This record gives sequence, C-alpha cells and structure tokens, in this order.
Amino acid sequence: MTKKRKRQEDFQKVKLKVGKKKPKLENATDTTFKTKAIQIPEQLKEDGVLPTQNRKLNIKDLLSQMHHYSPGVKHNALLGLKELLSQYPFVIDAHLSSIISEVAAVFTDKDSSVRGAAVHLLQFLASKIRAEQIAPFFPLVSAHLSSAMTHISEGIQEDSLKVLDVLLEAYPALLTDRSVILLKNFVELISHQQLSKRLKSRDKLSWMLSVNPNRRVTSQQWRLNVLTRLKKFLQAVVDGSSDTEDEGLQEQKDNSHSVRNPICISWKLHANNQQHIQLFESGGLRPKTNSSFRLRSLTSVMDSAEKGLSSAENLKGFIEIIIPLLIECWIEASPAQSAPILGNLLESESQQLMHQVLSIIHLLWKLTKRHDETYKMELWLRMNYLVDFKHHFMRHFPYSLQDTVKHKKRDPCKSSRNCMKSSNNIDHLLLNLTLCDIMVSLASTSTLQTDSGWLDMIRKFVTDTLQDGSKLNSKQVNRLLGVTWRLMQIQQNKVATEPLIRAVYTLYQQRNLLFPVRTLLLKFFSRVYQKEDLRTQRIRSRSKVLSRWLAGLPQQLALLGLRNPELSNQLIDIIHSAASRSNKELLQSLQATAARIYDPLEGTLVLLPAEAQRRLVQLVYFLPCLPASLLACLSRCCIMGRMSSDLAATLIGILHMRSSFAGWKCQVQDNSVNDVDYFSFLFSTLIGFSREELTSLQGIRGKPHISQTQLSPIRLYLTDLDQFLHHWAVTEVICHSLSTIPSQSQCFDILQTGICKYLVGLVVIPDSTAGSVLCAINKLLDQACIISENLHRFLASCCYSLLYFLLTIDREDAEHLQKRDMLWRSCISALALLPRLLRLMLQSLQVSRICREELPVVAQLLRLLMQHGQLRSHMITNEFLVQQIIKDIMTLKSGEVQEQWLTDLHYCFNIYLASHPQTPGPINTVY
Repeated sequence: MTKKRKRQEDFQKVKLKVGKKKPKLENATDTTFKTKAIQIPEQLKEDGVLPTQNRKLNIKDLLSQMHHYSPGVKHNALLGLKELLSQYPFVIDAHLSSIISEVAAVFTDKDSSVRGAAVHLLQFLASKIRAEQIAPFFPLVSAHLSSAMTHISEGIQEDSLKVLDVLLEAYPALLTDRSVILLKNFVELISHQQLSKRLKSRDKLSWMLSVNPNRRVTSQQWRLNVLTRLKKFLQAVVDGSSDTEDEGLQEQKDNSHSVRNPICISWKLHANNQQHIQLFESGGLRPKTNSSFRLRSLTSVMDSAEKGLSSAENLKGFIEIIIPLLIECWIEASPAQSAPILGNLLESESQQLMHQVLSIIHLLWKLTKRHDETYKMELWLRMNYLVDFKHHFMRHFPYSLQDTVKHKKRDPCKSSRNCMKSSNNIDHLLLNLTLCDIMVSLASTSTLQTDSGWLDMIRKFVTDTLQDGSKLNSKQVNRLLGVTWRLMQIQQNKVATEPLIRAVYTLYQQRNLLFPVRTLLLKFFSRVYQKEDLRTQRIRSRSKVLSRWLAGLPQQLALLGLRNPELSNQLIDIIHSAASRSNKELLQSLQATAARIYDPLEGTLVLLPAEAQRRLVQLVYFLPCLPASLLACLSRCCIMGRMSSDLAATLIGILHMRSSFAGWKCQVQDNSVNDVDYFSFLFSTLIGFSREELTSLQGIRGKPHISQTQLSPIRLYLTDLDQFLHHWAVTEVICHSLSTIPSQSQCFDILQTGICKYLVGLVVIPDSTAGSVLCAINKLLDQACIISENLHRFLASCCYSLLYFLLTIDREDAEHLQKRDMLWRSCISALALLPRLLRLMLQSLQVSRICREELPVVAQLLRLLMQHGQLRSHMITNEFLVQQIIKDIMTLKSGEVQEQWLTDLHYCFNIYLASHPQTPGPINTVY
C-alpha cells in the first residue's frame, strides 16, 4: 500500500478542467514570428520603363521567347525584335551581347521560317552595329555559322550561305580572320573525303565532289552557289591583305609609275629655321636604314592555324584540296560534257560555274604572289597544275555564250555583235581573260619555247579583242591590259611587243571612252614607255606607236580643258615624266601646243585646280624655246589672278633660270629665252595691266573707282584688294629678279625707257601699278643711274597722288586701309632715295590752285614729311619751299579762325625746321 502511493506521487496526472487553457510546457518552443514588406520601387520602375513594341513586349520578353519550343513563337519573337530595335535603336547597345547570342543560336533552327527571320534580323543589325562593337562577340557568331555550314540538314546549309552573305558584306575583315575553319567548311559543302585502300597509308586524304539528291536544287546549281560565296570570301582575304594591290595592270610589283605625295618645302621658312628638311638615304619618301638584321613579322610567331592563308603552308594545302575539285566542276560544265555538237558554246549556268572556278583560281594565284618566295611558288604551281590546265581549260579556248532561243520580240536597239553580257549578266569576255591571266602567270621567258603553242592562242585572242572595236568596260580592259603586259614581259623582243602595243593603241583611239578605261590605258602606255626608256638607254630603238602616243598627249591636254580634271592630271604627270627624260617627239608637240595650254583666257593652265597648275608651270622649264608670244601669255597668266601669287613666283623663277642672267657656269640652250623678250616679260608683269587695259582706264571718271587731286596730273584707279595684293606679291618677285641682273645701271635704263614709253603721259594709272613702279625704282637705283627729267616728274606726280589717296581714305573703308602700309613705304623710300623727287613734289604743291577742302590734306602731308626721320635732312634742305607753302596756306586762311590742323602745322615747322641752326627767322612773321 505504501509503495503504491509513492509511485503515484512521482507520476501525478494533471487533471484538466473544462474551459481552462492547457498550461505551457517548460521546454516548449516559441514558433511565433513577425514579417515586414520589402519595398523595391526602383526595380519595378525600371522594368516598367523598358520600351515595348506593338504587342507590349519589351526586349527581355522577346529574348526569352527565343527559347520557346514553338517555331511560331520564335518567329514572332524575331519579327518583334526587328520592330522594337528599329523603333528604339539605343536598345541595341544596352543588350548587344544578349541579342547577338540569341540571334546566332537560331542559325541552326529546324524551322526554315525561323532561320529566314533570323537572316533578315541579322541584316538589319549589320547596318546598325559597327565592326568594333561586334568584334568581341564575333567568335560566337563564327562558331554558329560554322555549325550551320556543316549541319546535316540541307536547308540549314542553304540558309547558312545567306548568313555568310550578310557577314561578308558587313564584316569582311572579322570573317577572314577565321579563314582556316571556314575554308574547310566550304570544301565540305560540295565534297567529301575519299576513302580507299590505296589511300590508307597516306597522311593526306583526297576529296571528291558529292551528290545529294535530297536538295531542292541540282548539284551543279548548289556548287555554283557555294563557289560564288567562296569567291567573295577569297576576295575579302585578298582585299584585307597588307600588300593590297589592284588586279590586272596594277598587280605587277615593278610598277614605277606610282602616285607619291611630294614633300612641299618653303625655302623662306627653311632659311629662317622654321622648317626642317629630312633627307633619306634611299632618296624616297620613307627612311631606309642599312642593317644586317631583319625584323621578324608578327605572322611568323603565330600558329599556322592562326595565320590562315597568309601562311605559305596553309595556302599550299588549300590549293591542293580545292584545285582538283574545281577541275571536276569545270569538267562537268565544259562543252564536251554538256553539248558536244556546239563546240565551245556554253550554256548560261555552265558559264557561270566556269567563271566562278576561274575567279577562285585567279584569287588564289594573287595570294601566292603575296609571299616572299614568289618564284618558288610559281614553279610549284607550274609543275603541279600546268598539264591539267592545258588539257581542260585550253581545250576549247576561247569560250562564247550560247544564247537561249526565246519567243519574244527582238529589240532592234540592242546589238548582238558588241554585247558582252547575257540576260544573266555573264561576261564571257571576262571569263576568257581570266583564263588568259591564269595561264600566262605560269609561263616565263625560260619556258617560252615549250609554251609557244597555247601562248600564241592567247596572244591572238588578246590582239583580236583589242582591235575589234567593241565597247569594253573598265574591268575587262584592266584584265586585258594585265595579260598584255605579262605577254610583253615573257617575250621582250620588238617583233612580239610592237603588235600588242599597236592593238592597245587602236583601243586608245576609240571615241567616247569611259574615264576609268582611259585612265587604265594611260597608265599602261606610261608604264610601257618608262620600261622601254630604261631598256633603251644604250640602244635607242623606241616603239613608233609609243612615240605617236606621246606626241598626241599635249594636244589632248589642250582639248580636254576643264571637262575632266582627273584625266588632265594624269596627262600632265605623263607629259612631265617624258619631258624630264627629254623625249624629242613629246617636246616638239608640247612646244607646238604651248600657246593653247598657257592661254590666259581659256588655256588649260588657268582652268585647272592649283595642283595641276603647279605641274603645268613646271613644264615651262622643259620647253625647247620660249618665244615672245608665249612669254606674253605667261605674263598675262601671272597678273590676271587666276593662279596664286606663289605659283606666279615659281613661274618667274623658272623663266629667270632659263634666261642668260641665271649665272650658269655651263652654257644654256641657245636662244631659249631672248634677253629682250625676257625684259619685256618682266616689265609687263611689273605693270600688271596690258596696254589695252590701260587705254580703257583713261575714260573712267569720279568716285569710287578714281582718286583725284588738283595738285597732280595723275589720277589713281583704285583696284580691288585681292587684285592689289596679288599684284604686289608678284611685284616683289619681279624686283628680286631685276636685282639679280649683273649690270644694274643698264637694267635701270631699260626700266626707265619702258616707263617713259608706256606710262608717262597717261592720266589714269592703277594704284598697284604706281606702287610697283616706285618699288622697282627703289630696288634698282644706285649712284651710276641717271634719271631723266620726265621720269622725275612722273614719279613725283605718282608719289603725291598716292600720298593724297592714303591720307583721304575713310576709316570705315577696310579694303583700302590694308594698302596703306605698302604704298606708304614705297613712297617714303623713293622720296628718301631721290632728293630731287621730294623737291619736285614740294614745288608742285601750289596751294593757290586747290580748293579749301584740300588744304588740311596738304598740311597733314607736310607734317608727316617733317616728322619722318629718313626725310628730315631733305626737308631741311627744302626749308624755303616748305616755308613758302605754309605762307601760301596762311594767306588763303587769313581773316578766318585758325583751325587745329593749321596750329599743328605751325608747331611741327617750329620744332623740326625753324629750330634748326641754319634755319632763317622770317617764319615767325608768317603767323
């Protein structure tokens, strides 16, 4: 009983009463908690501001739909992306990475509509995204493109070519950086590896063309599509090469007629140490250092896979794979397979395929010439492929197009004879010329006898094409001239080259040639001439056709005028090159045409731009003779302002070098410039106006063109500022040329005679002419010179007329104010140099003959003359005359209120003249 009670006390059962809460246990866990809302208004606000398209979907919604399983949703997402990005272009920069990755991922989508929408969107993005923006993401795009090109589905492969077209058009440089992978993909699109027991032991597996009957197009059409893209890709590789050169005529590396930018040197700046001239050892425009070390190019440290076709090994490997495949394509499309009866007539599709085959080979040939060991590469190509090319390519040469018979009305305006292209834009002439270019690149002088058979076929075809009178475009002519040049290099004797040059000259004589065609022909003839000139220095046996071509260039330049400045520049460059080589025929033609070229009104010199004018001025140096009529034209060109003053100075310097006063130690050409004609040129240019123009000026009266004073018989014709500055710059050059003549006194006598004969007696003289005469007198005058009285009086009248004009210029007349310093300096120098000139001018100041309005001007002139340091001693010598002029002024102003200008005159006279020890005192009685 006792034990039972104790056990019950230890485990007491709690009795719960109804309506009471259960008491909490001591070890109970509190599970209550409190929550608070987290506010993110900025994130919600940003999501709401994202631009949307018509379906109210933003960029994130559209990109997320790109992963949907339904093709329709993905197609609509791509269309929505294009719509959104066209309305809000700034979204592209913000989400460029996501857009590129999502669009590239659907290149291999199973649905054709999705792939088509992706191509259209990629084409839109390519016009909005620059190459430097997409460059970080381009490896991803290239990987998806490669996956699409090698996909098992034929439709994806076909659409991959469309993607390739877009990328080649927009980003050719980025695409060609991955040429190794893409070139392999091109090969796999049209062929497969050939496995056989015979090839198991070899390292390299051969490839053979594949045929897939499941494609929507024929096998030949599919290969044409692939080869067309391969040609574009190789063209991008060639264009992106470091040594980019034009095809055809310009691709030869020994072209000496290249455009170079000359170094313009200003000798004035060089003399003042303001311009430094760097002379290079090579005599060119780039420095050349002699070093036994050769810098290694960056491509040499790359892996062969990274170098692409810039590596000779990679290029050889690709040529070994692709050339056999191209030959198989050629065999399938050749006339022997398609239509044996038609011979060398080709169907449209076959010719397109053959044209792509030859274009690819031509581009590969151009890439082989970019490597250092070009000669070894040419030998390798000849040894491996010449036999196959002769057998397959030259078998039906030349090829022509078979026109398909269509029941349509014939257009009488179209000529079938001169038509070089069919309705499919197939150029069969370019096909033949490309084949010729490929074949002649495999020939050389050493293999001439071996290759004479097919070389004669090409030579005949080229000659006939040049002479048949057809209208050729620039691409055809470029390839045609390239083949012609190569043929001339292979066989360099005159018997073989003269017919080719004559055939090209026949094409050159055609009328209405296009400018690019004319340019190519000019470059060809110039190149042939320079090559012949180097070869015939020891044996002078020039081509008669070349001589005839050179002789006609000056006449063409004179007839061309301003109609085509670019063509005129090319003609001038060629003429200058031949003239510098003393080509007799050209110099004779240039001499006969010089009067038309240098005509001051409608000549080529005054019509062309400044750079062409500079080259024409330089040609004056090479003229055999400079007659008086030509010098008169050149003088008018200098003073008319239709060429710059610097260029006029160059022309004057050239004529001075051609004269007998240049100081040559050796004898110059006989009668190149007559001394009398040379002085006539200098004097005419110094005057700045012709006799007819000076005569017409005599009838002009009144302002604003005439400055007139009653104290001088000479009235000044006020020239425009541009004309004045041009004339003054030319005057300085003329004065310098006159000062270099040894006998200064005789030169001054000639100048004095000219002034007295043509200027003395004129009533109206241009202000620039008066200043130029004074400038020349100041430059030539020395103690041995004797000045006539007529010249003294003429110069005195000119000085007062110029000084009166300078003192009466309105301050608002900015145009004439710029003449003040130059004219004032020439007048003061003449008055200081010739004391009698100052005395005659003072004697002419008879104030009793002038109106009262001119008195302040005379007073101001006297004050300035007295204040000038160079004239002070002369003014003291003529003090009596000055005193008499002042007395006359005071007499006219007597009885009136003394004005300020009269007070200033009185003050200056007392300061500078009256205070002198030798000055008599009666001046005080005047005032």
